[in-house]
Amino acid sequence: MKKESISNWGNYPKIEAEVFEPAFVHEVSSVVKKEQSILARGNGRCYGDVSLSKKILSTLSLNKILAFDKTTGAINCQSGILLSDILKVTVPFGFFLPVTPGTKFITLGGALASDVHGKNHHAEGCFSNHVSKFKLVAADGNTLDCSRTENAEIFWNTIGGMGRTGVITEVAFQLKKIETSYIVSRNIKVKNLDEMLDLFDQSGDITYSVAWMDCLKKGADQGRGILMLGEHATLADLDTKKKKNPLALPNKTNLNVPLFFPGWVLNKFAVKAFNFLFYNKQRKKISTSIIDYDKFFYPLDAILNWNRIYGKKGFTQYQFVLPKASGKNGLKEILDTISHAGEGSFLVVLKLFGETEPLAKWSFPIEGYTLALDFKITPDTPKLINQLDDIVQRYNGRIYLSKDAFSRRSLSNLPSKVHSKFTSLQAERLKLI
Repeated sequence: MKKESISNWGNYPKIEAEVFEPAFVHEVSSVVKKEQSILARGNGRCYGDVSLSKKILSTLSLNKILAFDKTTGAINCQSGILLSDILKVTVPFGFFLPVTPGTKFITLGGALASDVHGKNHHAEGCFSNHVSKFKLVAADGNTLDCSRTENAEIFWNTIGGMGRTGVITEVAFQLKKIETSYIVSRNIKVKNLDEMLDLFDQSGDITYSVAWMDCLKKGADQGRGILMLGEHATLADLDTKKKKNPLALPNKTNLNVPLFFPGWVLNKFAVKAFNFLFYNKQRKKISTSIIDYDKFFYPLDAILNWNRIYGKKGFTQYQFVLPKASGKNGLKEILDTISHAGEGSFLVVLKLFGETEPLAKWSFPIEGYTLALDFKITPDTPKLINQLDDIVQRYNGRIYLSKDAFSRRSLSNLPSKVHSKFTSLQAERLKLI
């Protein structure tokens, strides 16, 4: 055990914590038995205070692939392994993650605890849709085998449960078969929100869809952006050079942000300039290309420590989902509020959610539209988040607890009381204990 100052990817809040780093599963059980309150934490790539606690059990040393069927794509891994490390092993054999968020530097256990979604939720659901079973160290230190038929109640309460049921130690799930490591990407330049949502609906049969939006535009240009559609490339899609090694791993040199930016660097003028350049760099209405999976799924992973651009005070990512029927009006009101506040965001990501698994009751998605935005921490941030919460609640939406640092409990889909020794600062703030 060691004491250290930690924060998640948003660098807000920062806390002092006792961190336990077990190397073996039996050590996890010993720590859990001994401590009255503790929380599992992976690579800290969530935002806000969700995986922060006064006592933390790090899963990063539990990072082994336990079994991988190179014929079927069935795989079983320890919970502390990063998605990036799974891809390094499985892609050369023609298998990809069934669902992935916008960074590959999260742990497998974190993916399950947050029940992560990706650009394909409308087509292939959340990560949990592809999980067959997992092992969990419960509050008494015993290890439970959990599946849809064995310890089923704990299975569904763990999915999206933010670590409140115990420490996930291994996860078995099904990978997706691919012919190549490339993506056929089609970018469409969109003039406003109405056109954007129409194009999302028209693209429902495409596996991957996501949009960047300019959150500061008003009037007829409100919600303008770039819609990005994608499918896994087949061998027939590749040129002669790429066909020589169709399952090659992306080979690139990452950039690095070595220091925290001064607080004054990011302001509404910088956001406006960035949005103008990003929107206008694409000259044509439609642009099609074949790119490696890193460029399509993980563009920000190419910039190490990019969170430092928001300065030492950090930032928060606000992600919400609104039901499809009322989503357009709700999104317009959200964009109006952000534009009026002048708190622009470089990262404004819109996705479409499809039908959800009713038994995964703690999972974030509902059928509709989800928008994620980054806001630098300022004295006005809590006020803005409160305004956005009011809108989301009025439209019967919810917020994503994996990103939350400020929102109130009424926007969470977790039960009003969570009695657990696996308690986060977020649970304390939302009065879930």
